[in-house]
Amino acid sequence: MVTGLLLLAVGLGALGWMGYEYFGTNAPARDAARSEVSQLEKQWNATPGTDTGDPSVSPTSGAATSATPSGARTSGGTMYTQAQLDKAMAILTIPRFGPDYKVPILVGTSDYALGRGVGWYQGTQRPGQVGNFAIAGHRITHGEPFARLLELQPGDKVVVETKTYIFTYQIDEPPSKLTVKDVDTWVLDPVPGKTGVTPTRALITLTTCQDLFHSPDRSVGFGHLVTTTKK
Repeated sequence: MVTGLLLLAVGLGALGWMGYEYFGTNAPARDAARSEVSQLEKQWNATPGTDTGDPSVSPTSGAATSATPSGARTSGGTMYTQAQLDKAMAILTIPRFGPDYKVPILVGTSDYALGRGVGWYQGTQRPGQVGNFAIAGHRITHGEPFARLLELQPGDKVVVETKTYIFTYQIDEPPSKLTVKDVDTWVLDPVPGKTGVTPTRALITLTTCQDLFHSPDRSVGFGHLVTTTKK
């Protein structure tokens, strides 16, 4: 009797936790994302100066550390200062997801950043630069910014807006066609899957959880820059 009641309590507790994770985190995260977008747009309008997304800006020299899909660290690419971590750097729109889809891209892939939008892997390139601009987002919970990522098809556009530029990428390999483990860091290489090769094009990599439940599997999509428009 006692054992049965304990098991029931544990089961109800687990269901409650899952319910919070899947439903309770979404509304606050979406509110936070909208706030990040609004604040970033106000900042762009109010403060003149160099755009960190401008491809003419020289990246930080030397090796940088970046979060990999598993949370480990690797070297290469560009980085922001410690003070800029978890701050919005750009705005992401994906036409296939509708006119209301507008999500902030934050610096880094911490839990905080991924709970307010999508995160940019430090150590990969900045928007519009030659090399691999890589971002990650939750497919479920915490606002679910990449809930529909597996719907992307070859030719779909992914638009990244910075203070002075709009970069339009085109999907080459959709996320529904590639699943990797969270330790497969080659997806963040300057030329994904070709370690040591010098990039000649501006690329984009999008990563998210492959499963609706927690697992080490990641869905990954790749694309390339097709247009750069000065605002």
